[in-house]
Amino acid sequence: MRYEFIREIFNSCSGNQMRDVFVEDVETDDAQAYLQRYLVGGSVECDRSDLPDGSIIFDVVTDGLRQRFSFTPY
Repeated sequence: MRYEFIREIFNSCSGNQMRDVFVEDVETDDAQAYLQRYLVGGSVECDRSDLPDGSIIFDVVTDGLRQRFSFTPY
């Protein structure tokens, strides 16, 4: 399946609400397996949300760094 993949890295500095955003096209049959390359660290928390439109959202915290990964099907 082909997805628009968005990776958002939330800024942990107080007073700075900007986030880094990376967008790419990916083709995968397993979004969870594709995500594994980003889940590195001593402490990893991951919550998955499957939306009615087929999108998959992963909210991840790795060693205190909060990120969101969105897979939106084409």
